[in-house]
Amino acid sequence: MFEKLRNAFSVAVKSFGDKELKEKDIDEVLFELEVALLESDVATEVIDALKDDLKKQLIGTTVNKDKIAEVVKQELRKSISNMFDVAGTVDILSNIQKKKDGGEPYIISFMGINGTGKTTTIAKIANLLRENQYSVVIAAADTFRAGAIEQIVEHGKRLNIKVISQNYGSDPAAVARDAVLYSKSHKIDCILIDTAGRMQTSKNLMDQISKINKVVNPDLKLFVGDSLAGNDTVSQAREFHNYTKFDGAILTKSDADARGGAAISIVKVTSSPILYLGIGQEYKDLKSFDKDIFLETLFGPEEIIEGVQKKVLEPKVELKPEPKVELKPEPKVELKPEPKVELKPEIIIDKEQEKQILEEDPFAGISTKDIEKYSDLFDVPTPENDDQARKLASNIKKWISEGRPKKQESQVELKTMKEEIEEMEDEKPKKKRSLFGWGKK
Repeated sequence: MFEKLRNAFSVAVKSFGDKELKEKDIDEVLFELEVALLESDVATEVIDALKDDLKKQLIGTTVNKDKIAEVVKQELRKSISNMFDVAGTVDILSNIQKKKDGGEPYIISFMGINGTGKTTTIAKIANLLRENQYSVVIAAADTFRAGAIEQIVEHGKRLNIKVISQNYGSDPAAVARDAVLYSKSHKIDCILIDTAGRMQTSKNLMDQISKINKVVNPDLKLFVGDSLAGNDTVSQAREFHNYTKFDGAILTKSDADARGGAAISIVKVTSSPILYLGIGQEYKDLKSFDKDIFLETLFGPEEIIEGVQKKVLEPKVELKPEPKVELKPEPKVELKPEPKVELKPEIIIDKEQEKQILEEDPFAGISTKDIEKYSDLFDVPTPENDDQARKLASNIKKWISEGRPKKQESQVELKTMKEEIEEMEDEKPKKKRSLFGWGKK
């Protein structure tokens, strides 16, 4: 099943594996892919979509050369998977249960041209519903084709299902209406309406389908197409969809379809899902369409490919000029003049006052430390009278002015001073007075 389509993708993948990912080489391989897909009954608009997606994904991609083939295969898988995702899906059994819970029958109408296996497909759906414990009635609304009523009635007998029918030439919409009234009165869960097979180019017959849909307002409208008809099936689906906007499709004879392009094309062209595949002549030969199984049939199991880097274009960032900041002049600070400090005049001592102070205390102005140091250094005896005190004070001041010399440098002066003191002691009586007591009256 789908062997030719699988080979078409495989050849394209291998062609990429022998080339680097340059735009010119990609265009050449995409042309080869286009030819292979056309031969596999893939619609032109589907091929264009696949080519655009593939080119967009591959240009600018950095990948190890030995992994190019796998990358291309995965990108093709992704593009086709996205098409099926956009179309969505329909859960018929769940929808029937919802209507049943509301006390109403679920109505399904079938459309398609003669020879696609539409009547047999209706019987297969009826068998599927019965196996899921739902009651069914069939409306034989194909009153145009000879033998159509007998064929559907025979299927009803085999499946033990009620068939509502009228004579040939009757209004198909009236037959469908009778089936609805019967179902409501007998609490039937689902109604399957078989319509006349007609070419999509027959406007009068296509208008009949629209009339049936308006009269009974089906919950689900299904297109039945022949997988083996290839691009013709895609064309039929497009025209039927323009008239009735069907909700899904069933592809018959899929077990004999080596090309497989119809499934992808119908999904892309009508944005409607493939619900079932007919894979045989028996009632049980109806299989739910599974996107993942379909993709695995075409490409094999999905693999995670490492070492692929897609070039990402960073968005341009426009740098806005920084706003100009006007600098305000700093406010002038007026410096206040420092207050004038009036210096108090020094106390001026005249000579008379100085003489008086010295007479009262000859050691005025000499530090106690200098007096003690001088006395210890020169072993000076305590003066006994005012004259000795004044003489000693005069010598200390002189010693200080000379830079406080050591004892050896002032022996002559010291001797003279001792002699003077001794002379004074002979002339005057001794007085008990401290060295520092002079000047105290």
